[in-house]
Amino acid sequence: MSSGSASRHGRLLISPSLSTPTFSTRSPSPSPAPHHHHERRNSTSSPKPLVSFPSSGAYRPRSSIGGAAAPASSASGAAFAHNARLAAALVPAAAFLLDLGGLPVFAVLAVGLAAAYLLDALQLRQGAFFTVWAALLAADVAFFFSASLSSAAAASLPLTVLALLLCAETSFLIGIWASLQFRWIQLENPTIVAALERLLFACVPIAAPALFTWALVSAVGMANASYYFTAFCMVFYWLFSIPRPSSFNNRKLDASVQDSDGILGPLESCVHSLYLLFVPVLFHAASHHATLFTSWGSVCELLLLFFIPFLFQLYASTRGALWWITRDAHTMDQIRIANGFVALVVVVLCLEVRVVFYSFGRYIHAPPPLNYLLVMVTMLGSALGLAAHAAGKVGDAASSAAFTVLAVLVSGAGAVVIGFPMMFLPLPMISGYYVARFFTKKSLSSYFTFVAIASLMVLWFVVHNYWDLNIWIAGMPLKSFTKYVVAAVIMAMAVPGLALLPTKLRFLLELGLIGHTLLLCYIENRLFNYASMYYFGFEEDIIYPSYMVLITTFLGLALVRRLYADQRIGPKAAWILTCLYSSKLSMLFMTSRSVIWVSAVLLLAVTPPLLLYRDNSKGAARMKVWQAYFHASVIAFSAWLCRETIFEALQWWNGRPPPDGLLLGSYILLTGVACIPIVILHFPHVQVSAKRFLVLVVATGLLFVIMQPPIKLSWVYRSDLITAAHLTDDDTSIYGFVALKPTWPSWLLIATVVLTLAAVTSIIPVKYVVELRALYGVTVGVTLGIYISVQYFFQAVVLYPLLVATIVSAAVFVVFTHLPSESSTRVLPWVFSFLVALFPVTYLLEGQLRAKTFADEDEAEKFTNMLAIEGARTSLLGLYAAIFMIIALEIKFELALLLRDKAADRGVTHGPSSRSSAFPPKARLLQQRRAHAAPTFTIKRLAAEAAWMPAIGNVSTVLCFIICLVLNITLTGGSNRAIFFLAPILLLLNQDSDIFAGFGDRQRYFPVTISISGYLLLTALYRIWEETWPGNGGWALDIGGPGWLFAVKNVALLVLTLPNHILFNRFMWDYVRQTDAKLLLTLPLNLPSIIMTDILTIRVLGLLGAMYSLAQYLISRRIRIAGMKYI
Repeated sequence: MSSGSASRHGRLLISPSLSTPTFSTRSPSPSPAPHHHHERRNSTSSPKPLVSFPSSGAYRPRSSIGGAAAPASSASGAAFAHNARLAAALVPAAAFLLDLGGLPVFAVLAVGLAAAYLLDALQLRQGAFFTVWAALLAADVAFFFSASLSSAAAASLPLTVLALLLCAETSFLIGIWASLQFRWIQLENPTIVAALERLLFACVPIAAPALFTWALVSAVGMANASYYFTAFCMVFYWLFSIPRPSSFNNRKLDASVQDSDGILGPLESCVHSLYLLFVPVLFHAASHHATLFTSWGSVCELLLLFFIPFLFQLYASTRGALWWITRDAHTMDQIRIANGFVALVVVVLCLEVRVVFYSFGRYIHAPPPLNYLLVMVTMLGSALGLAAHAAGKVGDAASSAAFTVLAVLVSGAGAVVIGFPMMFLPLPMISGYYVARFFTKKSLSSYFTFVAIASLMVLWFVVHNYWDLNIWIAGMPLKSFTKYVVAAVIMAMAVPGLALLPTKLRFLLELGLIGHTLLLCYIENRLFNYASMYYFGFEEDIIYPSYMVLITTFLGLALVRRLYADQRIGPKAAWILTCLYSSKLSMLFMTSRSVIWVSAVLLLAVTPPLLLYRDNSKGAARMKVWQAYFHASVIAFSAWLCRETIFEALQWWNGRPPPDGLLLGSYILLTGVACIPIVILHFPHVQVSAKRFLVLVVATGLLFVIMQPPIKLSWVYRSDLITAAHLTDDDTSIYGFVALKPTWPSWLLIATVVLTLAAVTSIIPVKYVVELRALYGVTVGVTLGIYISVQYFFQAVVLYPLLVATIVSAAVFVVFTHLPSESSTRVLPWVFSFLVALFPVTYLLEGQLRAKTFADEDEAEKFTNMLAIEGARTSLLGLYAAIFMIIALEIKFELALLLRDKAADRGVTHGPSSRSSAFPPKARLLQQRRAHAAPTFTIKRLAAEAAWMPAIGNVSTVLCFIICLVLNITLTGGSNRAIFFLAPILLLLNQDSDIFAGFGDRQRYFPVTISISGYLLLTALYRIWEETWPGNGGWALDIGGPGWLFAVKNVALLVLTLPNHILFNRFMWDYVRQTDAKLLLTLPLNLPSIIMTDILTIRVLGLLGAMYSLAQYLISRRIRIAGMKYI
């Protein structure tokens, strides 16, 4: 009773659940609005449209638990339901703005969004929200100063200002859309999110068409910009101006006053209508003002740009687009008929002048002025008849008779226009009668009679106009080409009749659609890839535009989807048609004349798991095992048939013929990726081995693509295209002969990675067989060692055995540490000792043995060889640093896993943790303290079982850190920034029983901070000594360099930075809280070092000391607040 009253008053409802409170602001059964609310005609609320649309409840997430869970699902907040349509408008707009802004805008936006993602992951909701807006604002500032717009500002300042305002508005709309994705804003500010949704739907149809037209004009030119703009205006009017249910209507506080659940009000809808009607006309007038009234064609263009959107708006009114004019259906129908008749007449007359007589005048054989009259009768009559039938005005006997007479008249006039023989004139009139009878009586026999007669007329038209022309088009004579066109047209006319046949004869429709699609693919392939015409010895390019391929493809896919949804075609026919239509898109990217058929074969092989094996009632149907093997083999065979297409694609991408290793890797990768739907959709939990094998295949393909190993595939297949491409000498003629490194070691790296993946996925059972584990470790070590030796130390052959022994030792140590055996605790310490002993031997042997080989050489060669030795030693240091890092990481992982298992066992011994919720607060505090003391106990147990693991991990960590410091000094001269990246290596230190006995989990950050402070301190002292006492000549005395005053001043400033470093490092060890006064007194000591020092390292120490002081104060305050909460 109380909840019902609270719901009626729009208050928050708190569910009885202790874990998840639920909220509701909408009554489940709202009372009808009073009568006086219907008189609010001039308000900004949206009245009900003429055609009802789904309620907002359809867009809220539905609970699968039942009626009891319904309040919880509604209370959690409805998600924004219009992300798809906003993404269609704002994502391409954002991509275009990024392309205009260039790298600065992309960098600023990437950094800002990464920061917002990090803050959102840390549950800092407000911080993530404001970071998104700050990133967009910074991107706008970077965009305003971008080079593309600053260079355009010199041409036209007003246009540049308008462009900047448009870009700023689009960025603002993107920010609003991003704000609606934060659920906490929806919960805490329900009225604001409703207003933001309304603002998006009001502004996007205004800004998006202009930006889309800008992008398209930048690509194709300004000639037809007004038509592009009109098309985009109509698209976005349909997406946003037709009444849509609001995602947040249940959160409006004044819900009882609203007349409907629509988003837009009458003001916004009126503005959208005026924008659609007048802005394209004004844009065309502004861009073509010099030739606006120079001819009838220009006037017709202006009228078309107004009346075509007007007709579109009248059609959209059937979906409620003009609800703001009137809510009476009869009145709106009268408005639609009257205005539609006028607009249709104007559009037909303008099309007659601008299109028919302008482009197809050669096919009009009637003399003037009869030709104008007959064309007008044909076009206007057919348009009025189709409009009347579409509007449902052809129903009774009188209207049917008028429709039949009009069809006969239009057919006869059209036949006279194209020059049809007068003696056969009854034939088109009979076809018009039968097509009218089909529309009025739904007679299939009448339709097929019309198809037969219309086919004869099409055949006569083609023979009369094109049969005697000696022209080659699309790589064949025009006579042969017209045969395919006529066949395609006849099949296209027959398809609508076949679609109305009974279900038993559905196969005829499927065969007709497949045959027509094959003919269409063949014709478009010939027109697009054989783009030349031969006429009396002259060749002329014929342009079959790319947009025609796109239009026919998407229209065909839409037709297939509609027919399949209406159950007029089966799943197999839909699958074949979808693959055929989709394969046409490959022509836009590849120039091969057979790419469309190759793509079709590949799609037919890949898509059965996605399109063929599915059931609407039960979801995806399970594929049998033998079917999976069959489809996988078909995919492999189809990919092999596509090898020339793969070769051409790689050649287009690389600009040169790809090697055989890259071609084979692309084939393996394509086969593996194409098999993913089989495993993921049809064997998700049954065949684990199939997933592992698939991962291995995909990884092998990637390795072949990346490594490109040397391989000869000429013995597998013979291809003239690939052979001719490899016989060219372009690279040699351009670059000459280049000495290359040996490529055969790439096979060793591929074998190493494949073996590792096979072991990780348990294809090789190394977990269960110790001998196989040892063989795996030695094999991986040998292959990887030989690869590293040959690839990176190809001049130091003497080091090959030592390097291979080092990698084998490291591989065996890592494998048996991760998967230990009974003898691991005894053998592995000796393996690590051997590995450490190899380090100085290899390093010293590199220089000593190779130096003796060039003792008698001249100075130039000796200097070159010394540089080679230094480079090899640097590579050795990097190799050993990586090895010690891997060993330290592995030991840290194993120790953490061991501690977790022991803690879990101890928790099970003491009972379930769920009972701790019933303890009083003091008991829970004692239990938490015992849990914090658990790691010390487990470390002692660990020391008794495997005492060498923490010690070896610490030795590896320290060695890795020292080697990295040496590399930093060698390569960068001791960079200050490097220590901030190298110090986190010390996080891998562990507590052991000897050296780091007092080192625990609380002190894990102490080595990082003390190493940073110590490194910077020693670097600063070295800089002072180097500047004050330079060697080799004493230039300070000769030219007056720094002296004792420089040294004393910088040493004093260095000393001033030490107190905060000492306090913070001590705090990192024991976490003993210092007084606020001490921290506040030591903080200003860093300011002189930041301002007055001459050495950058001391300034870094000062800044770091100030940050240490602030961090220590904040951490101490947080610890104190947490302790007070426990108390």
